[in-house]
Amino acid sequence: MASYIRRRKFLATLGGAAAWPLAARAQQAAPPVVGYLYAGAREPSADFLAAFHKGLREAGYVEGRNVEIEYRFANNENDRLEELAADLVRRRVAVIATPASLVASLAAKAATTSIPIVFATAADPVQIGLVASLNRPAGNVTGIGTMTAELGAKRFELLQEVVPSAERFAALISRGNPNLEFSTKELQRAASSVGKQIEFFPAGNNREIDSAFASLVRNQIDALMVNPGPLFNNRRVQIVTLAAYHRLPAIYTDRPYAEAGGLMTYGSSVTDQVRQVGIYTGRILNGEKPADMPVIRASKFEFIINLQTARTLGLEVPPSLLVRADEVIE
Repeated sequence: MASYIRRRKFLATLGGAAAWPLAARAQQAAPPVVGYLYAGAREPSADFLAAFHKGLREAGYVEGRNVEIEYRFANNENDRLEELAADLVRRRVAVIATPASLVASLAAKAATTSIPIVFATAADPVQIGLVASLNRPAGNVTGIGTMTAELGAKRFELLQEVVPSAERFAALISRGNPNLEFSTKELQRAASSVGKQIEFFPAGNNREIDSAFASLVRNQIDALMVNPGPLFNNRRVQIVTLAAYHRLPAIYTDRPYAEAGGLMTYGSSVTDQVRQVGIYTGRILNGEKPADMPVIRASKFEFIINLQTARTLGLEVPPSLLVRADEVIE
């Protein structure tokens, strides 16, 4: 009887030992966790989320199957970004993605020097201090530089062609944007080079957007440029509606504004840049190092005219401009 009991114990020990490698493999097979940090709100940025997931899929990752995502949205309260980034670091995520949000990218960079960060920003990532260079980012940060903020002079030129009689121009700018000084100086140079005036109207929340438009009307502004920023991306319908209500010709940064009824857009596709963030995130999960991944610079830009909006505003778009447009929305 004693020998039988000893044999039972021996077999149980063997069974337990055999289970150890299985348990270890199960633990190792736990999917990696990606942190998604965005300065805006979740629902209005659904197109960005879809683009990010698409990029991940192209790199071989599907949420809920072989990757998990921790989402952090600041809801346009930039002072929350520092803690949200720190929370992702404490969570020990494998990568932090900060698509279309410069302030989120800087908050993530300040929070960690070891966890890889993938950004998409309208600013020059070298000038703003995200990376050492475009070809050799160094450190733990890489991503996509859309350079949208550098296109202000081109947008000014296009707007002037549509509204040649305009004397007073304005730019709606995102309060707290770290790239603000560069983008405003560029627009000032563009305006002064042709003897025009330009004024800047900052907004940091929904109410301030309304207030900014009220000030635009009081100041008898003739034409408007809307600078890039998460708040404006989230509130594009509000902005386009206010511009239409006040019969204010405006040019915006990318396609969704024109699709929402904006007069004109000029810039690279932001949703495509966010897709690239997803691809880069997947490549890092597959073992690549951010320092070895050059910053992708946008090379293709779209010029879109919403002709229906132009007619509503009583504007005659020059045929030469229509020919140059990549797309005309009837």
